[in-house]
Amino acid sequence: MPFALLTPATFELPQGAAWLAVLAAYLLGAVPFGLVVARAKGIDLRTVGSGNIGATNAMRALGKPLGIAVFLLDVAKGALPVLLCWRPFELQGDARLSLQLLCGTAAVLGHCFPVYLRFKGGKGVATGCGALIALDYVVFLGGGAVWLATFYGLRYVGLASITMGLSFPLIAWWRGHAVQLIVATALLTLLIVVRHRSNIARMLAGTEPKAGAKKTESAHVASGGAGGRR
Repeated sequence: MPFALLTPATFELPQGAAWLAVLAAYLLGAVPFGLVVARAKGIDLRTVGSGNIGATNAMRALGKPLGIAVFLLDVAKGALPVLLCWRPFELQGDARLSLQLLCGTAAVLGHCFPVYLRFKGGKGVATGCGALIALDYVVFLGGGAVWLATFYGLRYVGLASITMGLSFPLIAWWRGHAVQLIVATALLTLLIVVRHRSNIARMLAGTEPKAGAKKTESAHVASGGAGGRR
């Protein structure tokens, strides 16, 4: 029920082989799809644009079709572990939700800190959205509406991602979800903010380029004007 009090729940740690599902979620989340797709085109995504391996930089470097493909792959690696992790163990109730939250968290952390790339990964937004879609797509859709409003109003991708993240725990609470899911969305929000700290610093300094800005304008703004340094 909307605006209900927090639904009580018990967080249950996985037992035995269920931990393998958490490990598998991390290893899947750590697959750098942006880097893989870019490599297929002869591009090292870490050396172009922002240097980030995520979908936003992939879209800038590879164009919209491949950028969207990277986004969908990053979403999928967040959604699939949450959708599938509990099925081999036939878990229900709090045990199921607890394992789903752990696997979703593991997938996001895998994207941000991939073992394959010496723990230097992306910002976790698309993968986190995938996990949320699997848990409650309405929370994702509400956050997506906030993202669209911020992006088309102010033209900052990073700010849009941050405001979307801030909306997730509020929408989860409005939906009457268990406290453990609300806490999980709040932790995702915190991670998104921390991973966007460089964007926040550039926005405060007035040097963050806006989406759709001409390359010459973006370069001028990012350098702080003539004679500026990044």
